[in-house]
Amino acid sequence: MKTGTPFKCEYCPVNRVARLGVLGAVLAGPVAAQQPVVAPPHFTRLAHTYSIVAWDSATGDLGVAVQSKFPNVGGIVPWARAGVGAVATQSLANTAYGEAGLELLARGATAEEMLRILMRRDTMLADRQVGVVDARGGAASFTGGATFDWAGGRVGRDGVPGGVEGGKGAVIAGRGYAAQANIMVSDRTVRNMAESFERSTGTLAARLLAALEAGQAGGGDRRGMQSAALLVVRAGGGYLGANDRLVDIRVYDHPAPLAELRRLLDLHVLHFFPSAEADLVPIDAGVVRQLEPILLREPAGQAAKWLAAPQGRATPAFLEALRNFMYWENYDVRVRMDGRIDRVVLQDILAKRPTTERK
Repeated sequence: MKTGTPFKCEYCPVNRVARLGVLGAVLAGPVAAQQPVVAPPHFTRLAHTYSIVAWDSATGDLGVAVQSKFPNVGGIVPWARAGVGAVATQSLANTAYGEAGLELLARGATAEEMLRILMRRDTMLADRQVGVVDARGGAASFTGGATFDWAGGRVGRDGVPGGVEGGKGAVIAGRGYAAQANIMVSDRTVRNMAESFERSTGTLAARLLAALEAGQAGGGDRRGMQSAALLVVRAGGGYLGANDRLVDIRVYDHPAPLAELRRLLDLHVLHFFPSAEADLVPIDAGVVRQLEPILLREPAGQAAKWLAAPQGRATPAFLEALRNFMYWENYDVRVRMDGRIDRVVLQDILAKRPTTERK
């Protein structure tokens, strides 16, 4: 291409990258500037971490899952915006890779372009570790040369099981996901995450959590575990469609953060995800026998109960009482008035009330 062509060709790739580079120079200011005024000891400033960022080709969902021997890793590492991308910034984590990085992705940069643009102005690049996916499925990962062993990343690559691995100082690009880790027992952590993500099925949140668990099984952080987080975004996927946070769970400090993250994800799915058609069962006489004693007895401590008198079957009065009870118990998104109930909700209701209490 001739000299000057980038500035004449409005849509050619070279010109697009040049324009993004100019934007990056503006946005990347915090990358160079975000340093402690008084630096604590080098080792203690690093978020010793493993993470995976990923894109779901079926739904377009984007997400980040992370675990670390560091408190509140969820407040530092994961960044995502529906229809734009997802970022994990760790080691000497710099949130500008999240903020400015998502803005670059929103303006059309690929995952690799965004990463390289921000890296150019980073005065502490050797200490960084970053993983990125964009909304088209592009993925990239970088590990700085001063990160502590074992440190490196892995990205998906079509036709290559387990993707490709990159060590310190390398930017690797691929598709679908980027897994990265530092201060690990070995490279088995990122390899396990990659292999788990590739072979798993289900929602993106479930696949990301399974990848974290596989990474821990590969050795994980050499110093142990302390916190974890899971962030998945989808346009209109948040509560009542008001935002894009389909899943946003943080375990601030816990001796078994991945087990706690799984418990919280199960709780989140129960209270924020709508019923699956396969989980709906008719409210027959058997279901009424199980629920009616609860509706006649609760709410506890109040004179007026959900159900004033036994019904023996799914009458309009019974269904109305059940609806009010379910709203009270925060099963909002699973409330129905079609003579059916979610069996997962039914199991949860009964599990929280011993049999003797239901008599």
